[in-house]
Amino acid sequence: MVEALVLRDPKAAPTYGDGPLSRFCRKALFEARDEVFVRLTLRRIVQMLALMAALFVVVHTRDPRVPDVAKLGAMAVYLAIWGYLLPPVILMLHNTMHRPFIKEPKWLAWAHPYAMSMLLGIPTGYREHHLGMHHAEDNMQKDLSSTLGYRRDSFLHFLAYFFRFFFLGIFEVTGYLTQAKKRKMARRLVVGELVHFCVMVAVTAFDVRFGLAAFVIPFLICKFMMMVGNWGQHAFINTGRKNDGVANAITCINVGYNARCFNDGYHVGHHLRANRHWTELPGDFEKTIEMYVREGAIVFQGIDFFLVSVLLWTGSWKTLARCYVRLDGKERSDEDVIAMLKSRVQPVRVWAAEAIGEATVSA
Repeated sequence: MVEALVLRDPKAAPTYGDGPLSRFCRKALFEARDEVFVRLTLRRIVQMLALMAALFVVVHTRDPRVPDVAKLGAMAVYLAIWGYLLPPVILMLHNTMHRPFIKEPKWLAWAHPYAMSMLLGIPTGYREHHLGMHHAEDNMQKDLSSTLGYRRDSFLHFLAYFFRFFFLGIFEVTGYLTQAKKRKMARRLVVGELVHFCVMVAVTAFDVRFGLAAFVIPFLICKFMMMVGNWGQHAFINTGRKNDGVANAITCINVGYNARCFNDGYHVGHHLRANRHWTELPGDFEKTIEMYVREGAIVFQGIDFFLVSVLLWTGSWKTLARCYVRLDGKERSDEDVIAMLKSRVQPVRVWAAEAIGEATVSA
């Protein structure tokens, strides 16, 4: 028998009554449940513009009574607040790239992701890589963000993974999209990244401190953390089965991250059906739990993808084993779980079901 689980992750979107904004959303959105994204967007625009204005006033002043240490302190406070505000916005964009969001006006649908990118430092090419390459290749060898060739419990391997994506990403993704005849995506990727880069350079040239704190550092941190998340999402590869969205992804349940970031922890369910509404992911998990058991899916409870990556790098196998959910209800020692987890983080040299012969990075 499968052990009964009580899911605490949200299964419904917030409701807001029948005010003017709610009535507007019912007309303007494809999906009324996405009003939460409209309200999140409005809050973040106000919050980020206010933060940027306050930061600029402090760091750009020539008043000798404001010492450099105060300016550095303002930059640190800005980045701390930005770091707290960022995650739900990234996952909002993730949801709205997989499902139609704004029906009218159409210019707003186009502008929305770019406005969020500029205000919060989110790479403008996020959509093109994620939709055009990552989901098309499903973390396999042609995916630039594939984890297959790396030892996923090695931070050094992660750094190789990150720096390849950081420095070569725009070239490799553009080349892939062009070859795959997704030329519109390729153009959008190049133009978006170049415009974003020019904005960062221009603002930093005008005021170094403001440009670094409001644009450059957020962009760098955001890119790094997105790769940390992807690393955790695809850290465990089950080469005993064909890749079907279950064999190379994990799911994280009953964690605060899901409540804050629209059930992003249900990554297996997302790869099985990318356009599933975020509120439906816990229910789908409950309905298909026998499949998760049959396929040997890895499910953790109480931790998110970012912590999974950190626990792997620090060798905290006992913590991972304690958080591992024994979906089949059978007694399984932590030692057995650790042995299984360790076997799934090795570089994939052979995956017979996928005709893979050797890894791209040596162990």
